[in-house]
Amino acid sequence: MKRARFHKLFILLLATASTVFAQSSKEPVDYVNPYIGNISHLLVPTYPTVHLPNSMLRVYPERENYTGNFLNGLPLIVTSHRGRSAFNLSPYQGPVEQIKSVTQLSYDNEVIKPYFYSVDLDELDIAVKYAPSHQSGIYEFDFLNPKKTTYLIVNTGNGELTKTDNSISGYQQLDNNTKVYIYLETDVKPVTIGTKKGNSIDAEENTTKGGNAHYVVQFPANTKNVKLRYGVSFISIAQAEKNLRREIKDYNLAAVEKQGRAVWNQTLGKILVSGTDENAKTVFYTSLYRTYERMISISEDGHYFSAYDGKIHDDGGKTFYTDDWIWDTYRATHPLRTIIEPEMESNMINSYVTMTEQMPKAWMPNFPEVTGDSRRMNSNHAVAMVADAQSKGLKGFNLEEAYKVAKAAITEKTLTPWSSKPAGVLDRFFKDHGYFPSLAPGEKETVPEVHSFERRQPIAVTLGTVYDEWCLSKIAGAIGNKTDAKYFSERSKDYRKVFNPTTKFFHPKDSLGNFMPNLDYRFPPGLGARDSYDENTGYVYRFDVPHNIADLIKLIGGNEAFVGALENMFSTPLGMGRPDFYHTYPDHSGNVGQFSMGNEPAMHIAYLYNYAGQPWRSQKRVRSLLKEWFRNDLMGIPGDEDGGGLTSFVVFSEIGFYPVTPGLPMYVIGSPVFEKATIKLGNGKTFTVSCKNYAPEHKYIQSAKLNGKVWNKSWFSHDELMKGGVLELTMGERPNKDWATGKDAIPPSFDMP
Repeated sequence: MKRARFHKLFILLLATASTVFAQSSKEPVDYVNPYIGNISHLLVPTYPTVHLPNSMLRVYPERENYTGNFLNGLPLIVTSHRGRSAFNLSPYQGPVEQIKSVTQLSYDNEVIKPYFYSVDLDELDIAVKYAPSHQSGIYEFDFLNPKKTTYLIVNTGNGELTKTDNSISGYQQLDNNTKVYIYLETDVKPVTIGTKKGNSIDAEENTTKGGNAHYVVQFPANTKNVKLRYGVSFISIAQAEKNLRREIKDYNLAAVEKQGRAVWNQTLGKILVSGTDENAKTVFYTSLYRTYERMISISEDGHYFSAYDGKIHDDGGKTFYTDDWIWDTYRATHPLRTIIEPEMESNMINSYVTMTEQMPKAWMPNFPEVTGDSRRMNSNHAVAMVADAQSKGLKGFNLEEAYKVAKAAITEKTLTPWSSKPAGVLDRFFKDHGYFPSLAPGEKETVPEVHSFERRQPIAVTLGTVYDEWCLSKIAGAIGNKTDAKYFSERSKDYRKVFNPTTKFFHPKDSLGNFMPNLDYRFPPGLGARDSYDENTGYVYRFDVPHNIADLIKLIGGNEAFVGALENMFSTPLGMGRPDFYHTYPDHSGNVGQFSMGNEPAMHIAYLYNYAGQPWRSQKRVRSLLKEWFRNDLMGIPGDEDGGGLTSFVVFSEIGFYPVTPGLPMYVIGSPVFEKATIKLGNGKTFTVSCKNYAPEHKYIQSAKLNGKVWNKSWFSHDELMKGGVLELTMGERPNKDWATGKDAIPPSFDMP
C-alpha cells in the first residue's frame, strides 16, 4: 500500500516537473498569438501582422479577417496600418489563359508567428513559407505537383515594373506623391518573364505600367522549389536592392526566420513575467508585440524619404519614424516606451518635430503616416507625448522647437476635427470663451472648417484641447516661459465651462451659452455622437479630464458621489437594442453598462476609484475588464486596436499599474496578474512587481512594500520606477478596504506633490 502511494506520488511529481519544464522552456515570442482579435466585434479586425519590431516591412494575409475563404494573392508590404498593401505575389500552376494579375488562393494549414508565415495553397498543391527582415523579405515555394508548369505573378496596384533575365523591380504609387519601390529576384532562373497575351507570355516589353500592371514569371519544367527574396524602399529601386543585399545575403529562409525570432525574443524579453496563468501570458506578450507594430522606422542607410516635403533627407544619425495615430497612442503606448525604449521614444519625438519643420505650415502632426499627416480625429495630442517624455527626463529632441510647433498646432490650426485648415471663427470663440460651441437647436452648419461627416464634436474638442493646453503649460514651464505656463495652466481648467452643475455631466453648449436641450447622455445626437461628443457617449466623456481628476471629483460632489457616478456608468444599460445602438455608435463597443472598453478614451477610467480613496474597486474593475474583453481567442480585442492603442492598456494593467495622466510622471496602482513581472528599464536597471500569496484569482492588494519599506499609497512616481527595485504586493481573495485610502495615499492631480 505504501509502495503504491509512493509510486502515485512519484508519478504526480514527475508530471508536475514536466509541466513546469514545458512552461519554462517557452520563450516570450512563443506566447504571441497574432490571431487574437482577427474577428472584430463591429469595426476593423486586428490583423495578424508578420514583421520585426517597428520595421518598415510589415505583411499580413490578404483577406478580410480570419474567416476569409480565399487569400487575394500573397503580401509584399503593408504601407498603412490596417488595410492597405502595395504589390502582390501569386504562385500559380495551370493554363496561361487563366492567369490573373492577382490570384484568389484557396488555403489551409496556416501558421503565423511575428517572424514567420506559412500556408498550404491546397487547390494548387503549393506550400508557402515566408520570413521578414526590416526592409526585405524572403518567400519559399514548394510545388508539390512539379509536372505542371510553374509561374509567379508579380503585381503593382498602380505603378510600373521593369524586368531583367532574373529580376523584377518597380514602384507602386501611393498618396501625396509618395512611392514604394521593390526589387526582387529568384534563386531559379526563369525561362521567361513577360505579360500575358491570350494563351502565351509576351517577353518583348521590358516595362509594364498602369493599374494592376504585372509580370508573369515562368520557371523551367519540373521545378519543385523556388525561393524569392526582395527589398523594399521609399527612396528608390536602387535603395530597395541595397536594402535586400544588406539584410538577406542568400536564399536561406531558415536563417532569416531564426534571426527574426531572436530579435523578437530580445524585444519582448524587456518585460519578463511568471505565474501559473498561461493564457494571461499569451494575452500579455501578444499585447506587447502589438505595441511594436508602429511607429515604423523608414531610415534607409541613414536617409529617408519624407512625404511632408517630398524630399530625401539625411537622418543625422537618428532613426526617422512615422505612422502613428497619436489620438490613440499618447495614452499608454508612448508612455510605455518612455520606460523600456527611451531612446526610441526620443527619436520618435524628434521625428515629429523634424517632419513638422518640413511641412508648409509648421503645425505638429496628429496622424503622421508614410504619405504625410492625415489630420484625423480631434485635438492635437502629440503635445501630450512631448510633455510626458519631458516630465520623465527624456532627451534627444529639441524641447523648445517641440513646444513651438505643438503650440502652433493648437493655436494657429483650426480645432475642428479632421481638418488642416487655419483657425477660424470657432477657434476664435474657443479662445475668447474657453469652450467649443455646439450648434443651437435648428441652427444650420455654415462654418467652412467643419467636416460634413465628422461635425463639431464640441465636448470632445473642448476636453481634449484643455488637456493639450495643460500639457503646453508643463512644457512652457520646463523651458522657462512663465507667461505661457501660467496662461495655458489657467485655460486648462476651462472644462468647468461645459460642466452641467445640475446633471454633473459635461454637456454641449451653444455660442449663446445655452446647454443643448433634451440631451440623453446615453444617446447623444449625430452618428457616433459627433454633434456632441465623439465615438463615445456622454458617460465616457464624463471622466475625460485626465489632468485634474481631483477637481473633477469636487465638481461631481466629492468622493462618494464620484464613486457613485462610476458605478452608475458601469451599471446603466445601453437603453436600446444592440443593433440600433451600434448602428449609431459603432465605436462604443466592449460595453459594461455605458462604459466602452473598445475605445481608448475609456482606458484610464477603471483606475479612477483610487483618486476617491477606494483602490479596491479599481483592483476589482481592472481585473474584470481584462477577463471580459482581452482574451486568448479570435474575438479577444473589444474594438479597433490601433497599433498598440488598446493593447498598451493590457501591458500596463497586467503588470499592475497605469499612466492615468501622461504629462505627470507617476503611475496608479491596479491589480497585477502575474506572480512576478520584471521590467528591464531603459537605463539598465530593473523594476519588479512581485506578488506574495499569489494566485490568479487573488486580485486584491492586502498590503504593499516598495524596496522593503511599507507603501500605503495607490501610486508611485516615475523617478521611483527608474531607480529600480521591487514593488512587493501581498495579494488576497477579498479586498482590504483600508489599504491606501488616506488623503496622502491618493494619486496626484494637475501637479506633482
